[in-house]
Amino acid sequence: MDNNMQELDPSPIEDSPVANEKDSYFPLRSPASPPPPARSTSLGLSGHSLTWWLFRTQRYSSYAFTAFLTAHITNVSLIPLLTRSLPTSDTYLLLTRPYYQSSLAEPLLVIAPLAVHILSGVTLRLHRRRQTALRYGAESRADRRTLAWPKLSGTSALGYVLTPLVLGHAFVNRVLPLWVEGGSSSVGLQYVAHGFAKDPWVAGVGYAVFVAAGSWHVVWGWGKWLGWTPEEVGWEEEERERAKRRRWWVLNGVTALVAGVWMAGGLGVVGRGGEMGGWLGRQYDGLYRRIPILGSRY
Repeated sequence: MDNNMQELDPSPIEDSPVANEKDSYFPLRSPASPPPPARSTSLGLSGHSLTWWLFRTQRYSSYAFTAFLTAHITNVSLIPLLTRSLPTSDTYLLLTRPYYQSSLAEPLLVIAPLAVHILSGVTLRLHRRRQTALRYGAESRADRRTLAWPKLSGTSALGYVLTPLVLGHAFVNRVLPLWVEGGSSSVGLQYVAHGFAKDPWVAGVGYAVFVAAGSWHVVWGWGKWLGWTPEEVGWEEEERERAKRRRWWVLNGVTALVAGVWMAGGLGVVGRGGEMGGWLGRQYDGLYRRIPILGSRY
């Protein structure tokens, strides 16, 4: 051995020095070390991950839209079911509709919550997909194709089915009258009944799918927010499987009740209101003919 070299006893070294800890994807932390203090903004909001913010954005946006949906279903289903008269029901509709179709209320209660709810859900799914790719080191497109997408729940799947139906419903009943006539003052339950009478199969099947998907999505979505879904049953709870089945039956029962009442007023009363005649009927025909693809049927 060279005289300039000095032999030393072996000594342990740090496997994960603190200096390198912050650079790892999953930071290593000693069990005895205290958690880092929560970051906060100038508004006092704790620092959270993007997933946390997207989840809560999607959740709270549904609160405002549920308020609108409750008022809307009351006007187009519950009141017709009670009055059994389209002219009488239209009177209530025209009296209450300005409260959620005003220049201030409509963007706040309808447009913004719906847009935020849809976009946050799509972004959350894409973000979780990206997290999976980072976790498994999938850098190339070929690598990412080998990874499974995040699991899609039944409620989320119905949300994707419901999105084009909601947009189509809004186009026919709100956007089209604004585009053609500059307003929707003449559009009410008789306008909807005229559409059912002109094309009962397309209108009836489309409305039934819309109501069924909407009822399931809303009821099970609120069950998720409130922690009432079968998946929320704790592992320590006695008779866990029985509790899960009970929650499944309760949520589906509420879904069936909401869908049944909604369809009873919408299909049973409004859908059977018949075709409008005279000038009003010709006006409605002119609106329905502007519908892309399906307009030729009117």
